[in-house]
Amino acid sequence: MVAGPPRLAPLFGGMDNVQYVPTERKQTVRALYRQLRELKPDVVADVHGVLRTIGVDWLFRLHGTKVRSIHKRTRQPMASWQRYDRVLDRCGLKGGTKEGDYWKAKPCEGRRRVVGVAPFAQHEGKIWPLDKMERLVGMLSERGYKVWLFGSRAEAPIMERWAEGKEGVESLAGRFSFEEELDRIAQVDVMVSMDSANMHFASCLGVPVVSVWGATHPSRGFYGWRQDPAWAVQKDMDCRPCSKYGNKPCKKGGYPCMKEIGPGEVLARIEQVLA
Repeated sequence: MVAGPPRLAPLFGGMDNVQYVPTERKQTVRALYRQLRELKPDVVADVHGVLRTIGVDWLFRLHGTKVRSIHKRTRQPMASWQRYDRVLDRCGLKGGTKEGDYWKAKPCEGRRRVVGVAPFAQHEGKIWPLDKMERLVGMLSERGYKVWLFGSRAEAPIMERWAEGKEGVESLAGRFSFEEELDRIAQVDVMVSMDSANMHFASCLGVPVVSVWGATHPSRGFYGWRQDPAWAVQKDMDCRPCSKYGNKPCKKGGYPCMKEIGPGEVLARIEQVLA
């Protein structure tokens, strides 16, 4: 059983022996504990490690249930999924993912390759300049790729403008439910994204991702699951990363770490993945 926000339930749909348990973000510690206690777990795996789940862990332990929780502060650098793996290993659930076991592009089978593009992220320091992304979309169109643009309803006008007059480019922004959007992401051959949720959604669906990095850095632990580190496009700068989450202002002003990345570099990485 997996507990999490209701919105993420489609990610776990169709999995054998997996029951998704929607939990509300504003639940108190006691209310969340009572909800999960009804499931009668033999062991609790806490891969979140925040104040609320730590409180729930304490109540489970108090009542005799085994708890295995994440250790976020370790000297050894590792990806987040590796930390999750450690928790599950200690619960007796051995994972099959190994270092170097990366996603690969699907066979072409005589059809046009589909490139997904998700240009936005939560913070400015994680967003590649939009004029560069628009140029990349045009370059992909000129080379005969089919391009699907992903984004929110608020971002849809930008996507629709990018798609105008470009062969094979279609904006999907704001048109589908989350479950339907996941279905479209699963159909692309490669996803181009920032350090954002779309990188992780694509990773969950077995899609290789070419990600563009600026204020944040893949080595801080938030790189996509089973994504080849060589697919991350970034510039080595002494000021990077600005912060772990990309929410701090640029010390040099204007995020040159992003501005110095050209569309040609990202296109070359996309074609490397597809080759």
